[in-house]
Amino acid sequence: QVPLVESGGGLVQPGGSLRLSCAAPGSIFRANVLYWYRQAPGKTRELVAYITTSGTTNYADSVRGRFTISRDNAENTVSLQMNSLKPEDTAVYYCNRFPIEMAKNWGQGTQVTVSS
Repeated sequence: QVPLVESGGGLVQPGGSLRLSCAAPGSIFRANVLYWYRQAPGKTRELVAYITTSGTTNYADSVRGRFTISRDNAENTVSLQMNSLKPEDTAVYYCNRFPIEMAKNWGQGTQVTVSS
């Protein structure tokens, strides 16, 4: 497995917004469903959202209505727009091409910290 490259994290106050990006080789990007995961301190990694090659999306209940996943086929990236951020969104965010039971190789992730 080839890890993907995440970016865009940072420190934001509750109610703020961040946009995360994930870059992949073009052939991999076009061939796979892409997933965003996160892992909060002391917690297990959990699915945040995914998007298929046809554009179908799904979201965890905890982020639905606040987060939006999208693909930019020209740039071979998948993004996660995060609005109305809450302290409980604090986590390291990862992208991956596999469902969690199959994902073995993880990138460094990008840290999102929501705090006043």
